[in-house]
Parts: sequence; structure tokens; C-alpha cells
Amino acid sequence: MDTTELHHAPEGLIETNVGDYSGINNFQDVKNVVIVESSKLWSIASPICFGILCNYAINTFTNIFVGHLGDLELTSVSISLSVVSNFSFGFMLGMASALETLCGQAYGAGQVEMLGVYMQRSILILFGACFLIMPIYIYSTPILILLGQERDIAELAGVFTVQSIPQLFSLAINFPAQKFLQAQSKVGILAWLGFVFLIIHIMILILFIKVLGWGTAGAAAAYDISAWGIALAQMVYVVGWCKEGWRGLSWLAFKDLWGFMKLSFASAIMLCLEVWYFMTLIVLTGHLDNPIIAVGSLSICMNVNGWEGILFIGVNAAVSVRVSNELGSGHPRAAKYSVVVTVIESLIIGIVSAGIILITKDHFAVIFTDSKDMQKAVSKLASLLGITMILNSVQPVLSGVAVGGGWQALVAYINLFCYYLMGLPLGFFLGYKGGYRVQGIWVGMICGTVLQTGILVYIIYKTNWNKEVEQASERMKQWTGQESEMSDM
Repeated sequence: MDTTELHHAPEGLIETNVGDYSGINNFQDVKNVVIVESSKLWSIASPICFGILCNYAINTFTNIFVGHLGDLELTSVSISLSVVSNFSFGFMLGMASALETLCGQAYGAGQVEMLGVYMQRSILILFGACFLIMPIYIYSTPILILLGQERDIAELAGVFTVQSIPQLFSLAINFPAQKFLQAQSKVGILAWLGFVFLIIHIMILILFIKVLGWGTAGAAAAYDISAWGIALAQMVYVVGWCKEGWRGLSWLAFKDLWGFMKLSFASAIMLCLEVWYFMTLIVLTGHLDNPIIAVGSLSICMNVNGWEGILFIGVNAAVSVRVSNELGSGHPRAAKYSVVVTVIESLIIGIVSAGIILITKDHFAVIFTDSKDMQKAVSKLASLLGITMILNSVQPVLSGVAVGGGWQALVAYINLFCYYLMGLPLGFFLGYKGGYRVQGIWVGMICGTVLQTGILVYIIYKTNWNKEVEQASERMKQWTGQESEMSDM
């Protein structure tokens, strides 16, 4: 254990902005650290997880309602949500992750008044990003055909994608407001809003698809309405109930945009390389024989994997908040121990989730489709889904640590090497040259994830957390012009 101490506190206890852990010397200290860190982690993670799961359920219920219209509708909308929407989701969430780093460290350092400025700056940058991404939505049909999708699938997916453009712009408000609240651990509202709008979304789907018979157009309209409802409700809460962090509109939001944009772009690349990785699995599968069954079965597996993945995006956000807050507060041991406890507990959840999938492998696909052929195809992929769920229980946590510590650029390079220089080529070789089809592609990509996870575990194991505390302060000044902004205010 590291013996350097910045603050002294009772063993097994930590008080934010007062003291760090004094060290671990016996089993009782381990027990105290686990209890304290688990309490802190899940008090943040639980509401975030619930809120994000409700948001993800909006996608899932959209798929479920569309899936009962037919296999073509299910496959086309799944392609749109899994490829195009995930593309924009990953890029926009990645851009907003810069806000997660800066707001978390600023809050830990007691500079709460800067959070509103950072949020406004992020909203400006994300709206600009929406206009850059929009051509992908407009030309999604030819892009999907170019990527190898069958024309009837690509055309229907393209129509749904264009109809969901309003949802893209809602993310420019949704994500910055979300990160603003998470940095202050004001996460209960995210859970409530997620639940309320999930219920509203289901009711709108019933009205538009079952009652009015609008088909996939009704699903797109419901998708847009629910997304904007969540985004606007979050902003109403920020403006009306977060007076400490929100001081009104400020011209400081336009200051140092370039430095903020660079950090945002590094964050986006890091997360996009992760999100797009398994999106590529869907695209490659579209080149196989009988793509409707291949893509549809894989989309169902990715949807189920997404449920667990979204859960761990919540844990990712929570551990990022914990690490950034503690680094900003000058507590290296608290940051380190929070990482260890989170990884262990997340791994346990991943193993349990994989066990459930293997037990129900012949049955869970009935939720998404009535097709017996599709259900059999999903059953054959269940074992790979279980392995992926175990890996995805740890990997997002490690990425959350990277965001909390401001290591986005480093992790982007690691992701590029492991995923796109190792995993994808191996998957392509096994799937096409080796003749293992979907299973081969997926196995290759799993190997890339294993390599990336192993590298991140090693980096975190070797991290000097005392040095990270020093770098956190320097990073805030470098990217945000903290000193000049505070004097201006």
C-alpha cells in the first residue's frame, strides 16, 4: 500500500474535503473501506443506473413494439438504433464526458460556481457537434447500402433514422445537464425523470402504433417526444433547483472554447471507439448469408447486452464522480480504494448476469420476436453474450476511472490498438475466412476487449494516485482557464 498521506482520518473513514483514508493495515480496515466505498458508490450509482436503464428501456420498448410488426421492421429499426443512433450517442456522450472530468474535479475542489459555466460551454459545443453529425442521418440509407446492408433493410432504416433527427439534438441538452447533476451527486432526479418518461413513452407507442397504426413512423415520433421531454425536464430542474451551481447565463461560457473543445474531442474519441466497436459487429454481420436472421438475432443479443451495459454506464458515471471528486479534494487513497471496490463488485454482477443468460438462453428472445428461427439463432449466440456481459461489467468501470482522472487521450490510443488493429481484423478473419460466421466475428471482437481490459487493469494498478492529485489541479487550469475565470467572476 502507498504510505504517502495528504490528510489523516480515522481508519476506514473518509470525510470529503476533510481527510483521506489513513491506510489499510488489517482485515477490519478492509471491511471498513468496502462498507464506506460501497455506500458512497451505490448512493450515486443506483439512481444513475435506474435513470439510464429507464432511458435505455425507451430504445428497447421501441424495438419490442416494432418487432411485432414484422422481421423486416425489427431488423431495420434495430440497425438504425444500433448503428446510427449508437454512433451519435457515443460521440455526444463522449463530448460531454469532458464536462464530467472538469465538473467532478471542480466540485471536489469546492469551486461549485464554475459548474454552470462548464455546462453552458458544453451545450454550445454539443449543438455544433449535432450539425456535424446530421448528414450521417440524412444520408443513412446510401451509407448503410455502402456498408453492405440489403437495400430493403437500408431504406426502411434510413427513413426511421431521418425521422429521429430531433432526438439527436436533444442530446446536446440532455448530456451536459446530466453531467452537471452527477458531479454534485444530485442524481435522484435523473431516476425519477427516467421512470416518468418511460411510462409516457410506452403510452405514446401504444397510441401511435397500436391505436393509430402509424408503424415505424409512430415509433420514431414517440422516440423524439420522449427524448426531448427528458432533456427539457432536466434543464428545468437545473435552473430552478440548483442555485449553487447554476448562476444564470454567462459570457464566460464562450471563453476558452478551443481548450474545452480539445478535451471534449479526446473524450469523444475514447468513448466512440468503444461504442462503435460492437456497432461494427452489426455491420459486418449484414454481409453474411440470410442477413435478416443474422442481424436480427445479433441485434436482440446486443439489446440484452445493452441492458447490462447501460447499468454499467451508470456505475461508470458513479466511479468517475468518485475519482474526480476525490482527486479534486486531494484524497489519493480514497480515489484508489473506490476503484478497487467498484471493479470487484461490478465483476460479481457481470458473472451473475451471464449465468442468468445461459439459464434462459432458449427463452429470452421471445420478448423481442415471435419468429422461431430468430429465437433459435439467438439461443446459439447466448454463450458469447454471457462472456461479453462479464467483460462489459469491468471495462466500463475502468473507462470511468479514465474519465475521472482525465486520461481520455491515453485510453483512446489503447482502444484504437486493441479494438481496431487487433479485435476487428481477427473477427473478420474468423467470421469470413474461417467460416465461423457471426460466432467467429464476435469471438475476435471479444479477444480485442480482453486485451483492452487487461491493459487498463495494468495501468490502474501502476497508477501513482498522489501524482494524479497534483495533475488534477494543473489540468483544470490548463483546459479551463480557471484562475482568470474566477477573477472575472
